[in-house]
Amino acid sequence: MPTATLTVRDGLVAPWAEWERRYTTGRRLLEAGTYALTEGAIAAGCRVFAGYPITPATDIAEYMSRRLPQVGGYYMQCEDELAGMHTCAGASLGGLKAMTATSGPGYTLMHDAYGWALTNEIPMVVVDAMRVGPISGITGAPGQGEFYVARYCTHGGNFETIVLSPSSVQEAFWLTIDAFNLAERFRTPVTILTDQVVSDMWEDLFIPADYDGLDFVVPRKSNLMMPFFPVGSAALDVPPNIIGRGTGVCVSAYTHTEEGYDIEEMEAQWAQTFRLVNKIRFHRAELTRYETVGMEDAEVVAVAYGANARTVKTAVLEARRRGLRAGFVRPITLWPFLDELFERDCHYVVCELNYDGQLVREVMRAAPDKRKVHFMGKSAELHTVAEVTTALQGVSGSGRIPELPYIWTEVR
Repeated sequence: MPTATLTVRDGLVAPWAEWERRYTTGRRLLEAGTYALTEGAIAAGCRVFAGYPITPATDIAEYMSRRLPQVGGYYMQCEDELAGMHTCAGASLGGLKAMTATSGPGYTLMHDAYGWALTNEIPMVVVDAMRVGPISGITGAPGQGEFYVARYCTHGGNFETIVLSPSSVQEAFWLTIDAFNLAERFRTPVTILTDQVVSDMWEDLFIPADYDGLDFVVPRKSNLMMPFFPVGSAALDVPPNIIGRGTGVCVSAYTHTEEGYDIEEMEAQWAQTFRLVNKIRFHRAELTRYETVGMEDAEVVAVAYGANARTVKTAVLEARRRGLRAGFVRPITLWPFLDELFERDCHYVVCELNYDGQLVREVMRAAPDKRKVHFMGKSAELHTVAEVTTALQGVSGSGRIPELPYIWTEVR
């Protein structure tokens, strides 16, 4: 059955809030986000990485090429991003946890392989380190242009996706473990939608001493009997299919029977779609990850995700210091979208690193009054504290964002 309405509370709501309290023995390093993403994958049990270099994700491949042989894993430099995604899907079907990493131009090239992984319920993790677009844009500047691309990551429809976004180096580590756990439990590829700032910046990073001792890591299991997928069921924790271990997996791009064979019949299409969509929709409560500040009395709420949320949150704290009843919402789970975070009837200022407006459209859809949802688009650099503070004051006072250099406020 669908889950109940979410009760929003201030603070960080994510499984690693508890993990950090439990695991305090380890090393403290000064490292990059790409390093944290790599180590998080290793800690989660990833033993295969296949991909193609692209800024700002290339360092993940370089770290993986060094780390995986140290833990008995395998690194493969592929001819392109599509081959990397297919290779990881094949590795997962062989029983190994796998990850690939890319940026926006490469992420779009993966879409055919993403569809194969979705329809065959293949668990794996895909990192998209976003940069400015369109196309290649600026390789060394942050963007947030794949918000919708990550939701509709392949053609044909009839599926749901899981997309998470970190805002710090430390969170990138924990969130990567979480992404692997969700991939296993939901039998699906999971996208980590990070950005150039989180990927490239160096920060304090805590690494637990014993990866084998992390009891919250979901292990790889295998389905040892038919059916290929449970018909009429949206159940979680169904072991994934592994070639040669019971199911005789038929890995196909077409509609499947419950035995995994190709078929072109409406009954099978209905059954497969029911599972692909509802195994996520019926368990949205288990995908709830977010951070909020000041929501108990907020009259105007700033919304942001990823690295951009860092300056936006600071601006909210500054606005509250000045006496403005400001709040802050950072969705960590981007898809499925957490509508419940925006049930409060107030003004929202949605800060995104794009000029076309993507996240803002979902907030408009979810909020009680879309006329109170304001867009603050910027590209190639983070919003400044001064810009966001000015916007919050403007919306609170006059219901509009004042004109600011390089800021776009229209959504059509």
